[in-house]
Amino acid sequence: DKAPLSKSLLLVPSAISILLTLLFQHYQKFFAYNLQAVKEDFQIWRLVCGRTICLDLKDTFCSSLLIYNFRIFERRYGSRKFSSFLLGTWMLSALFDLLLVEITQYIFGITISSLPSGFLGPVFALFVPFYSSIPRVQVTQVLGHFSITNKSLVYILGLQLLTSGSYIWILALSGLISGICYNSSILKVHQILCVPRWVAKIFSWTLEPVFSSAEPTNEVRVGMGATVDIQRQQRMELLDRQIMMSQVAQMRRQRQQQGGMINWNRLFPPLRHRHNANYQDHRPSEQGIPPPTEVSEEQVTRLMEMGFSRGDALEALRASNNDLNVATNFLLQH
Repeated sequence: DKAPLSKSLLLVPSAISILLTLLFQHYQKFFAYNLQAVKEDFQIWRLVCGRTICLDLKDTFCSSLLIYNFRIFERRYGSRKFSSFLLGTWMLSALFDLLLVEITQYIFGITISSLPSGFLGPVFALFVPFYSSIPRVQVTQVLGHFSITNKSLVYILGLQLLTSGSYIWILALSGLISGICYNSSILKVHQILCVPRWVAKIFSWTLEPVFSSAEPTNEVRVGMGATVDIQRQQRMELLDRQIMMSQVAQMRRQRQQQGGMINWNRLFPPLRHRHNANYQDHRPSEQGIPPPTEVSEEQVTRLMEMGFSRGDALEALRASNNDLNVATNFLLQH
């Protein structure tokens, strides 16, 4: 739910990779990540084909599982910002691939003509926000000394992917460097390498209805998954939501100390009871409520791109004094 881009990256490249491996092996040469052909014959199209589809099913399986775990970033930031991160790190990692290959040849004298294929650079780049923004929560301990956290499985998958090929460490290193560069506030790469708004709207109209999923019902949310792994994943997401709410509460206390108190009394009832048909009878009196705060249309549009309705976006921005981060965090939890 609310992660159509992650779903498309999970299904489409995996299906193409399986077809190329089982049925159309003679077409695999067009998806090989051949750096020699790129540098000497200027076959730029190989960058697109070779850095999108995996030709090794082990890499396909590991990268698909990692994309499934990283879908939390699309839910947090919205599809446009998430796709901008993937596009930016994909382009940066392509540049760093070439640089690292040249450095390896210059220092060690090793000539590398090709690298493992697949959407691996952005996948490794996602470890940067995963490490910095996802809280570490201990789940259990092994032998009383080794801690198992909610992030251990993702790191194990990354290590498995890292050891699947001889030169995949170049893709991993270039992906991590590109992730750091994209998140860096000094380089401002995220302001240059981003998906234009009109492109995001076109894909939202055409592809999002195909890959979007229905919102889970209340009955599904109450129950836990059938397997231990699914239950653990659901508990991790629940813990993450609770930590995000604590961050919102901390922002609220900071604003109260600074004199800029957020009028949550206007925000909580309408959003918590927006599906309650009888709420109109219990609406508090509007006497004494200050005039509504002027809201930026650009911020309203950004919240609507994340999947929220215009009414909820306006109410959240007014109650948070036009603070987009506070409004976003609160809407994600209600």
